[in-house]
Amino acid sequence: MEEKALLASLLKRFNENQLALGAAIEELSNWVEQRGSTDVAKNVRAALETLDDNMGFITLALASLAAEGGA
Repeated sequence: MEEKALLASLLKRFNENQLALGAAIEELSNWVEQRGSTDVAKNVRAALETLDDNMGFITLALASLAAEGGA
């Protein structure tokens, strides 16, 4: 079961990295929008919606792995 705990921990860190990158990219899109490139900012935000759309599944999967692995 240690392998599942390690996998859950690894995936959790990947997910945290993904969230941090998403937040940074959103900040950049705000900066771009303030400088007049509203179309670019809109496209970036649309792409970031994928992160939001997948968050529920990722959270449930990580909780399931953590419960199985005892993490």
